Amino acid sequence: MESCIFPSGLCLRGGRSAVSEPVLASVDVVVVAGENCGMKITYYVEVLSSWCHWVEPVWAELKTRYAGRAEFDWKIALMNPGDFPASQAQCEWFYRRSGGTVMHSPYRLNSGWFEAERKGNYEAPNIVAEAAKDFGFTGDEIRLAIAEAALREGVKVGDLATAVKVAAKAGKINPKKLHAAAESKAVKDRVAASTAEFLAHQINQRPAFVLTDAIGDKAVFSGLVRLEPMVATIEAMLSDTAAYAAHKSHHGVPPKE
Repeated sequence: MESCIFPSGLCLRGGRSAVSEPVLASVDVVVVAGENCGMKITYYVEVLSSWCHWVEPVWAELKTRYAGRAEFDWKIALMNPGDFPASQAQCEWFYRRSGGTVMHSPYRLNSGWFEAERKGNYEAPNIVAEAAKDFGFTGDEIRLAIAEAALREGVKVGDLATAVKVAAKAGKINPKKLHAAAESKAVKDRVAASTAEFLAHQINQRPAFVLTDAIGDKAVFSGLVRLEPMVATIEAMLSDTAAYAAHKSHHGVPPKE
């Protein structure tokens, strides 16, 4: 896994972070709460990813903590068929590792959604979540409803009709219209484009977060599910952006030559 977490572009390679406290640089610049500093945070998600399930509280906390100071967006990043478990037993093993050993969760995820005959083809829940955006659901509610149905209740959302039923109920959307939208070329093209965008960052672990700011810095986290490193990075980027603005207010734009 690769996590690029500094404005300089320095990349850290290794396993999931176990950092418990953010390490913040000492700065004199004050970042004004509620001021949008051109910060954007993009979350790349696969609906059936267990790691995306575990990171959802982090995503929610970031949106709350930086409301008005950053723009938030989520995009689908489809997993390849070979990335899915080969059997239900293997899926259970992964869940014991992610939920138990790593996250120390009081509950274990439900592998009932797994269907060996699909051979890793689970596009349905993702295109339904994307299609719901066309009905005004650009937040997390429909995506989370589908994920919860699968990962907590074992609902087989790999079936398009089933995924539509879950989403339609959660959003009170006309199921026929949602089904048609999910099968449309426009929605499938958007999912293909966001997946390609994810891969263009040369990463392969979901969840992934791409942080950009107004001064051209970019930080990429791939596979990370801890809050603290992301908060430390966001604070550093906001501080640097504010420092650039302060410098410009005092000294103007740089000389042309």
